[in-house]
Amino acid sequence: MSPPPPPPPPHEVAASTAGASGPAGGGLGRAGAATAERRALPAAFEPRTLLRRTLQVGILLLVLVLVALLAPGLGEVRRHLGAANPWWIAVAVVLELLSCLSYVLMFRPVFCRRMSWRHASRIGWSELGMGSIVPASGAAGLALGAWALIQDGMAPARVARRSVAFFLIKSSVNFVAVAVLGVVVALGLWGPELSPWLTLLPAGLSLLVIAAIVLLPRLGEGAPPPAGAGRLRRGVVAARRSVIVGTREAIEIVRSGDLYVIAGAIGYWLFDNAVLWAAFHAFGADVDPAVILLGYLIGQLGGLLPIPGGIGGIDGGLIGTLVVFGAPAAVTAAAVLTYRVILFWLPLLGGAVAFLSLRRHLARGRDELFASG
Repeated sequence: MSPPPPPPPPHEVAASTAGASGPAGGGLGRAGAATAERRALPAAFEPRTLLRRTLQVGILLLVLVLVALLAPGLGEVRRHLGAANPWWIAVAVVLELLSCLSYVLMFRPVFCRRMSWRHASRIGWSELGMGSIVPASGAAGLALGAWALIQDGMAPARVARRSVAFFLIKSSVNFVAVAVLGVVVALGLWGPELSPWLTLLPAGLSLLVIAAIVLLPRLGEGAPPPAGAGRLRRGVVAARRSVIVGTREAIEIVRSGDLYVIAGAIGYWLFDNAVLWAAFHAFGADVDPAVILLGYLIGQLGGLLPIPGGIGGIDGGLIGTLVVFGAPAAVTAAAVLTYRVILFWLPLLGGAVAFLSLRRHLARGRDELFASG
């Protein structure tokens, strides 16, 4: 007789008792998938819409490249681009692939441990592909993944909570790193000598964000909407519950010490930073890793701007921040441009293949969420 299966991690037990439907620890199942309301593919995720967005981002990225190649006064940038080391470019591509795989590694245990790795890869890569054309800190990708999970039978409330938890865990690594590195660099223990405004200030702001996340569940879920409440009020109450409970579950998941989640979250952040590091080396620049790590968070805030693909927002933010932190301007422009091209094309190509597979899977109505693997 085989031994009984191990009990689920504490955070999955908590999730199963927090309003999720379906079997414990998953909120998914064949019965749930059969009875769940099947929704048409949202217009924002229709292939024609995605193709149009991809073309928009591709054109903007092409314009950015042409500006670097043709605009007057950028001769030094062009010189660096023409002398790029292909081996370091290949290293950068591999590092971005590892970052994407880390995203999938984290995705499965956060949403459903009983989901097959194949299906987790479908959804995870589809989210990454969506994020490459609509950055918004990955919110658009999570929206696509949420739609797919609901089609597979996961309770919408659980999807909302776990999407919040996933987003917070993924993002928190950057804030923790900046808080630690800011103090370490300010104390002179590592990295170049920088102004406290560039080290302690980002560290302090990161600590405030972390504290706010930890304290957020104390606000409580609030009272349920009264009978006859309008759609807007019900939506606000549901959103508050998703954010509060999702934040609580994110904290529980981290405290559980799930190695897949921790390794995936750190890997997603670290390998993406390493892509930028490799891009600098491709142009012969050995920028201090502390400068790259500290400049990464502030520079990425440009992705919050409502610009297709974040083109211009992320690039300008990264270049400006890294130059302020002491990186040479011309080589920084070349490195960031290379980083952005890799960051756009690799997730997009992998995401396109995954999205086509995901659509075929959903069209067949197959449930692979409990398959082994």
